[in-house]
Amino acid sequence: MRKLFACLCFALALARPVSGEEQVTVFAAASLKTALDEVANVYDGKLVLSYAGSSALARQVQQGAPADVVFLANTDWMDVLERDGLIARDTRTELLGNRLVLAGSAGADPVEIGPDLDLAAMLGEGRLAMALVEAVPAGIYGKAALETLGLWEAVAPRVAQADNVRAALALVSLGQVPLGVVYATDAAADPAVDALGLFPEDSHPPIRYPVAAVEGRAGRAAPFLAFLQTPEAAAIFVAQGFSVLDH
Repeated sequence: MRKLFACLCFALALARPVSGEEQVTVFAAASLKTALDEVANVYDGKLVLSYAGSSALARQVQQGAPADVVFLANTDWMDVLERDGLIARDTRTELLGNRLVLAGSAGADPVEIGPDLDLAAMLGEGRLAMALVEAVPAGIYGKAALETLGLWEAVAPRVAQADNVRAALALVSLGQVPLGVVYATDAAADPAVDALGLFPEDSHPPIRYPVAAVEGRAGRAAPFLAFLQTPEAAAIFVAQGFSVLDH
């Protein structure tokens, strides 16, 4: 409950109104912030953007939070909302893809990520920043990748878990930890951080970002959902390092 409350506070703190006509409230994964803020700047409508970990956002929707659109970093959490009848099923789209990286301080030497990587030695006396490994998509993907590569057992006791991937990124950016497992787009968004290496795509489930209208809000959400699939929005997402999926 404490972590959920912290995520809710993070979401509310980052809520960002954008001028326009009809207001649409968007609950979006924290890793979308840089790109989605830019999308909002060119969207001809009024948005309120609230960012947090996908697990926290899904739980808030389950508890009746007044969202019009949910844009998550994991299909499993969207599946939960769909099973609960909380999204308008025919509006659901898997819009974006991402990659997982090992992040370190800007200028650090690149590495090849594989079973032979001595990640524990790279950490020295420090810790490895990750989003919550049992709840938040970036943490779930990261743990899966480390397990697949046989690296998890050596570093598990030294993982510093954060409420969402941007919070994990901040630990690296501020020098509080030497390394973190984040999305490629997160590392690209912070000039104090570099992606030292890409995790093999087959070491974890595919990273997909589904978006949908909340049940009963499809009409209000429709213009924004349509805009997300325009070439203009796609160009912004690609520039921020996302892949735009074919539909």
